[in-house]
Amino acid sequence: MSKFQKKRGKASPAISTASLPDIVFILLFFFMVITKMRDTDLKVQVVVPQATELEKLEQKTLVHQIYIGRPQQRYQAIYGTAPRIQLDDKFATVEDIPLFVENHKQTVQPNLRNRITSSLRVDGKITMGIVQDVKTKLRKIGQLKVNYAARHRAER
Repeated sequence: MSKFQKKRGKASPAISTASLPDIVFILLFFFMVITKMRDTDLKVQVVVPQATELEKLEQKTLVHQIYIGRPQQRYQAIYGTAPRIQLDDKFATVEDIPLFVENHKQTVQPNLRNRITSSLRVDGKITMGIVQDVKTKLRKIGQLKVNYAARHRAER
């Protein structure tokens, strides 16, 4: 008689799928928590110019976006085709910028308020008149940190 015997007729046990719904719900909950939805719905057409020398902004919470461009097709019947300013989810004028900046300052810790940056996302085909008005208003309210958004141009 041999020391080791073959076990015949015994199959390996089936994999239990009882915990599979729990795993699926945990993954679903995880992705729901970490996913960030888009902050603003663009109402203006913004195709930022290309550039080669770019710097990435470090703290996104210290940046507020000011969009400048022509209204999208669905808004042109109401607002026309002239360049407009968009702050958050609504069209605005240059006079609305101080309140917008002040509201953003209130959401930031007091010791970081001097590091707030205004990021101008300007369509490349817009004339500089409206951009100059925005920059002048920012200068008058003491918001001197201004950034121009651009996309990376592939070097040739």
